[in-house]
Amino acid sequence: MVAVDGDAELAALFGETGGESAPAYERVKNLVTAQVRSGSWAEGDQLPSEHQFVAALGLSRMTINRALRELAAEGLIVRQMGVGTFVAATKKSSPLFEVRNIADEISRRGHRHRTEVVLVRAETIDATHTFLRDSLGSRAFHSILVHFEDDTPIQVEDRYVNPAAAPGYLDQDFTATTPNDYLSRVAPLVRGEHVVEAVLGSAEECRLLRIDRTEPCLLIRRRTWSEDGVASVARLVHPGSRNRLEGVFGR
Repeated sequence: MVAVDGDAELAALFGETGGESAPAYERVKNLVTAQVRSGSWAEGDQLPSEHQFVAALGLSRMTINRALRELAAEGLIVRQMGVGTFVAATKKSSPLFEVRNIADEISRRGHRHRTEVVLVRAETIDATHTFLRDSLGSRAFHSILVHFEDDTPIQVEDRYVNPAAAPGYLDQDFTATTPNDYLSRVAPLVRGEHVVEAVLGSAEECRLLRIDRTEPCLLIRRRTWSEDGVASVARLVHPGSRNRLEGVFGR
């Protein structure tokens, strides 16, 4: 928890925001922003609860909720359902124009990667899923994984794989390797495409990422080809407050 010695100190910090003519939720945002920017509330620190803000500042819960919700959308804080609100970590960079192994990216940053497996199974692709069916046919291997950087979930990987390209996919231990690593060995990439969107995650994706339903997410839709055709179609969902994409291009 951030170092705030009771309601009186929190109220004093609120008084220092000035600008009494500004809406109350903006003043709450200014309070939190000032403490984070000054380093008084550091990366990973837990903020006072909504109840504590309400009690200390004499504002409505709706006002406090709006302020925290907007700060989360701006990437300054992270709200984890049932856990609390925390000062956001510096955003992690992922390559825009390359397909890299997420475990290697995290290792290069000096952190620990681990994976939680939600499901790995063979599925029939329903005729209503036209894009998947056109890409992979009527049968595919389906996996959903959550990638963690240290103890923070940073990506939900929802992937469909062509069984002809990777027949041993279902037998892999994805807590010890990644789909990217396995596919690069058995179906080397010859072509890929990205579509990048800002979205709100599904209820299940937000639960897996431990974020509020209102937090914007970064979605990468990725399709890759091996020499024999489409190898996989993936949906990669990242919390917007924890990730950014960057790339280098030129003539």
